[in-house]
Amino acid sequence: MRMEITYASPTCFDLTDLSSMPTSATTTRPVKIIPLQHPTVTSLSSSSSSYLSALFSRWVEKLQRMTRIEWIELFLPCYRWIRTYKWSQYFQVDLLAGTTVGVMLVPQAMSYAKLAGLQPIYGLYSGFVPLFVYTIFGSSRQLAVGPVALVSLLVSNVLSGIVDSSDELYTELAILLALMVGIMECIMGLMRLGWLIRFISHTVISGFTTASAIVIALSQAKYFLGYDLERSSKIVPLVMSIIVGAEKFSWPPFVMGSIFLGILLVMKHLGKSRKYLRFLRAGGPLTAVVLGTAFVKIFHPLSISLVGDIPQGLPKFSVPKAFGHMKSLIPTALLITGVAILESVGIAKALAAKNGYELDSNQELFGLGVSNILGSCFSAYPTTGSFSRSAVNNESGAKTGLAGIVMGILIACTLLFLTSLFEYIPQCALAAIVISAVMGLVDYNEAMFLWNVDKKDFLLWTITSTTTLFLGIEIGVLVGVGFSLAFVIHESANPHIAVLGRLPGTTVYRNVKQYPEAYTYYGIVIVRLDAPIYFANTSYLKDRLREYEVDVNRPTRRGPEVGRIYFVILEMASVTYIDSSAVQALKDLHQEYKLRDIQITISNPNREVLLTLSRSGVVELIGKEWLFVRVHDAVQVCLQRVQGLKKISQSLVSLPEDKPSFLQRLLKQRGDDFPISELESGNRKPPISKEAHPQLEPLLLKKS
Repeated sequence: MRMEITYASPTCFDLTDLSSMPTSATTTRPVKIIPLQHPTVTSLSSSSSSYLSALFSRWVEKLQRMTRIEWIELFLPCYRWIRTYKWSQYFQVDLLAGTTVGVMLVPQAMSYAKLAGLQPIYGLYSGFVPLFVYTIFGSSRQLAVGPVALVSLLVSNVLSGIVDSSDELYTELAILLALMVGIMECIMGLMRLGWLIRFISHTVISGFTTASAIVIALSQAKYFLGYDLERSSKIVPLVMSIIVGAEKFSWPPFVMGSIFLGILLVMKHLGKSRKYLRFLRAGGPLTAVVLGTAFVKIFHPLSISLVGDIPQGLPKFSVPKAFGHMKSLIPTALLITGVAILESVGIAKALAAKNGYELDSNQELFGLGVSNILGSCFSAYPTTGSFSRSAVNNESGAKTGLAGIVMGILIACTLLFLTSLFEYIPQCALAAIVISAVMGLVDYNEAMFLWNVDKKDFLLWTITSTTTLFLGIEIGVLVGVGFSLAFVIHESANPHIAVLGRLPGTTVYRNVKQYPEAYTYYGIVIVRLDAPIYFANTSYLKDRLREYEVDVNRPTRRGPEVGRIYFVILEMASVTYIDSSAVQALKDLHQEYKLRDIQITISNPNREVLLTLSRSGVVELIGKEWLFVRVHDAVQVCLQRVQGLKKISQSLVSLPEDKPSFLQRLLKQRGDDFPISELESGNRKPPISKEAHPQLEPLLLKKS
């Protein structure tokens, strides 16, 4: 729907007063504008309550529409793949994938338990019950849950500062930590708070994992060197303890560990680079364990430390203990929860997209939480999804959660029948497995990418990795997240603002810096605000608007020369939200402009912004006639007024006065009449006189 309105050019100095205009100084220009639909009084008064009631109604309606199957899937996500399971197509690949990852998990679980400062058996416990529970309550079909290197390092880092790893309390605290992490994950899932993790950027996670991988690798060096190192999550104490204990260096474990590490890296590379050899990637850890055990059985080396006796049998049900230390574990539990969620949900979403099904992040949090809670009742320490094992699971062709059940069965068989064989596994073999796994976390490619793309993100990556290396994991994460939020706040408080111009031959307005050929107009500034307006950026916006009032690129201006700004058009299509502070800032700006005879004009506000402006009285203050659907509508009306001012100036200049008025001095310009043409269409060109400059806008020609 369009509405044609005819405006007459004003002769008075008040831009809003059109009642007393002499006909001698006026011309009439037809201007077509699209009427802006203003909210009604009813919608203004009841918008908040109607929004809440509509939200509640939609929620109730959604629950009422849910079928019996959807209710079952809500509480048991595994039912989604169970009811559509294709035995002839899926069972064989699920069995193969589960067996492959299970073989990989057994030595990795023992290695990560050692990294956490626990006995290897607790790694197997952590890879047993959580697997079955996650298969039932988790939403990912390829995610491999169990102990991981980063979480193991976090457990070791905090617990070693409380009690010695040889103490029984150390193990009890690790199990209690699993319960706390599980409760936090369940709460976040039930309250649908997964979005909070978005505040930790990928850059921070990349820098954090890179530094943590280096610390993990150095912490395992003691099994290669043959002597103990200081337990720390900082690089300086680790390096210093390596240097100080150099006289205790032993060659046999170093040579054996290096050989195992070389074998693992070669098998990992071949498994990644050649599809027909991808089984080598999963078989690497088992190969290192088998070769190490065979060597020890045959040669009985005395200088190589072994895993030792591992108890046989499945874990027994027991409630976690040591609740008196819960308060001191809360910060670490929060950190582990955040890291576990980021590591797990990130890979789960990627695998879900690759396999063509949807993943509910909040359901994923709940599934991880339940697996940790029930796992803690069976002697498991905190677990989450593993990058490496999940990737192998997907590459092996896993289609459903049945692969996870196969992994759990394999771990159960290991606990029941194979633990006696683990007594002779060399410690350096397990250390080599950990080092080969975390080497993939050193993300130097990300650093190079950030250097080429965004120096600010590279700085954030460098700060996070450096502080993690030298100040510890907890401080590294806090500093990284703090700087990340600081950058976000800075960008939000200093949003992008663009001066717009009209593209020649069109009614499209774009940033004049991006499109230098775009036309701006004398007497009019068009400003686009590219951010929500709220208390943090109102001062910045006001300062920039004042700058634009006097600092516009004059060589590209077109239209009547009036020598000053009379209209400031705010393009608000990109403004998604406006708060009370911004409303007050607009009122202040309006009053300030009014004293200088400048009119604020608003273009294209969305419904919520328009409601806020209406409730606060800004629309009434500015005037409904100064709110437009399009920038082009606002420009045409403003040009109509500016053209009238030009006519006024010509009349005033000819008046016989001893002292010319301020407006006479201000508006006295060279040039004669301007041809009046249709301004709505950008394609029509009026006749061009010989004196007209060829680069001037076709719609507003100016005689030289």
